[in-house]
Amino acid sequence: MSTPLTIRLARLEDANDITAIIREPDVVPRLASETVETTRAHVAAQLARCLADDSHRVYVAQDDTGRVMGYVAVHWLPYLIHSGPEGYVSELFVHSEARGQGLGKRLLDVVIQEARERGGSRLQLVNFRTRESYQRGFYTQAGWEERPDAASFVLPLL
Repeated sequence: MSTPLTIRLARLEDANDITAIIREPDVVPRLASETVETTRAHVAAQLARCLADDSHRVYVAQDDTGRVMGYVAVHWLPYLIHSGPEGYVSELFVHSEARGQGLGKRLLDVVIQEARERGGSRLQLVNFRTRESYQRGFYTQAGWEERPDAASFVLPLL
């Protein structure tokens, strides 16, 4: 594996590499029930939406061959109760070949820097307790605090 060298804003042509990352068996297992082309089309459509305005950012980590080895997506939410926008990190995934090499931390650092530049009030994310990243304390080691007084709720619409 080549060493990831560059973190940059995502481009639509990154959809293929992002698709490969999220289709790894331990990342989003439900994707195994659809074709690679279906996943790639969905990733491309959602990536295009994120690239359409600056309320979303997707950053990729690209190695020296041009291959995307990880990415992070953040969405800037204008909460009325905070002095600045809150960033919601919706996705952070690193290719299995690049895990454990500090790439996830580098991607988070880019988001933190952008939050500071935007005058952000805070960043938040959800990390499932069953995920390897939670079990090894990835986010707490990076300085994030788990909220013991809050629950995460979802309302499935599909």
